[in-house]
Amino acid sequence: MRLPLALLTDVRLLNSGFRIGHWIHNGVTKTSLLSSCNICSRAERKWIKPVGFDTGVKTYNSLTKQKEPLVLAQERIATWYSCGPTVYDHAHLGHACSYVRFDILQRILSRLFEINVIHVMVITDIDDKIIQRSLEQNISPTVLARMHEEEFKRDMQALRVLPPAVYMRVTDNIPQIVAFIERIIGNGHGYVTSQGNVYFDTQSIGNRYGKLVNLGGIVGELGAQDKRDPRDFALWKASKPHEPHWESPWGQGRPGWHIECSTIASSVFGSQLDIHSGGIDLAFPHHENEIAQSEAYHQCEQWGNYFLHSGHLHLKGSVEKMSKSLKNYDFLESYTANEFRLFCLLTRYRSAIDYSDASTNEARSTLSTISAFCHNAQAYMQGHLLCQPIEEGILWERLSATQSSVRKALADDFDTPKAVGAIMSLIHHGNCQLQPATKVDGPRCPAVFGAMLSYVREILGVFGVDLLDRKEVHDSSGVLNNVVEELVHFRSKVRKFALSVGDQASQNPQTGSEIQKRHPQPDRVPLLKACDALRNNLAPLGVHIKDRGTNSTWEITRGGETRKN
Repeated sequence: MRLPLALLTDVRLLNSGFRIGHWIHNGVTKTSLLSSCNICSRAERKWIKPVGFDTGVKTYNSLTKQKEPLVLAQERIATWYSCGPTVYDHAHLGHACSYVRFDILQRILSRLFEINVIHVMVITDIDDKIIQRSLEQNISPTVLARMHEEEFKRDMQALRVLPPAVYMRVTDNIPQIVAFIERIIGNGHGYVTSQGNVYFDTQSIGNRYGKLVNLGGIVGELGAQDKRDPRDFALWKASKPHEPHWESPWGQGRPGWHIECSTIASSVFGSQLDIHSGGIDLAFPHHENEIAQSEAYHQCEQWGNYFLHSGHLHLKGSVEKMSKSLKNYDFLESYTANEFRLFCLLTRYRSAIDYSDASTNEARSTLSTISAFCHNAQAYMQGHLLCQPIEEGILWERLSATQSSVRKALADDFDTPKAVGAIMSLIHHGNCQLQPATKVDGPRCPAVFGAMLSYVREILGVFGVDLLDRKEVHDSSGVLNNVVEELVHFRSKVRKFALSVGDQASQNPQTGSEIQKRHPQPDRVPLLKACDALRNNLAPLGVHIKDRGTNSTWEITRGGETRKN
């Protein structure tokens, strides 16, 4: 679906009880009517709590403006519909943020709470913007849409966004859309104009229009001259010269914006939908109109039970949310999927999120801390990192408390910042005990670090953060790993030899007795310096060697990938 950019710039009061608001919509100034009073009865908008399977999760429901228990119609099955892209341009950072956030929520439901999420997403491949862009580029709207659809899917794959059960194109569902409109008209909720347009009759549903938003806000757009009510919206648009069109009982034309989602969601899920998601800018008019026409079609009291909306992504210091005009769709060249997911995880999905150097650096720093802990925990388990005796009991207690805290946070409206905070606290306590020592007294405790390492990998895997970097790599990468392994092994032998000491006798000035002091032999100091120089020179090339006493560990970071010994 399109992601409109709307900023209110001016409001004037009219004697009719409405206000005129001027809006900037994707760079074009438009005029809308706004109600000066709440014309809808809250009683007629009352949310009906579903009957069925209680997941144990609470989620913020835009229909009630508060957290509600997530109750599904079928046990451990969630039907989920989301508005996909309008494929006329590259995806931008705001799109990516919304899709990744909802992907994280779906992963949490399926992998932590064992809910089978059946996700359907629409691809809007016919739209005013697609037609305009195709004219500008002198290619067919179909070709333009297919190009950007495939690009969108590649971007989602790069960000590790799980694909829906099915993508549904608008143009593949024109007969179903026409039939959907016919029933709305037959149920008394739509009308055909002399110009061949078909509109939804908002007056026909009375005060039920406005379930999702308080209509003290926007209530309709001025512009069309053949509507009965400013709030009415197009179900079918009469064709214009040189535009794609399809046959219908009302003449040649194409679907309106909102009808596609109601039709496609209903064709898969019927008259009841558990969860509907999208960006907050889609709440009105898009989702509001979806509700109206779907309930008019199904003649039901409540079509969608939960509406989840993600917050805007802002440039730091700007009130303007991300739009395609900002040309910020090259982020995939600047960030790895893990880094971008950490960026999204550090704020709640329904909160606005600031995009700045500080916020992206925080995500990178958090990921680096996690990776370093995993690396050190492995080194300790392998015997490469020598530490003082571990307080094993405390770490087991911390691990258990963290597991409980994370689950509780995620059951509370998917509170990922709180969950990440609990994970980072566990890592902090683990790092406090992974302090290198030259001499070890007492037994080692590798098992507790193995458990911590497994849990951190597992829970971050739930979020789609892959610490094991299971990416397809070139065959040469395996060769490189082996070369680095042999190089570091050889360097460790040289360094251990250079660190071997000889006894030097000196005389105690008070007693006159000889004191034995241990120092590296002078002729071996150049070897130590050469080892240090090799380590320092390899670091800018992506090979990082860490010396731990007489042992060394290494890791390779290159192109967003990390490989460790």
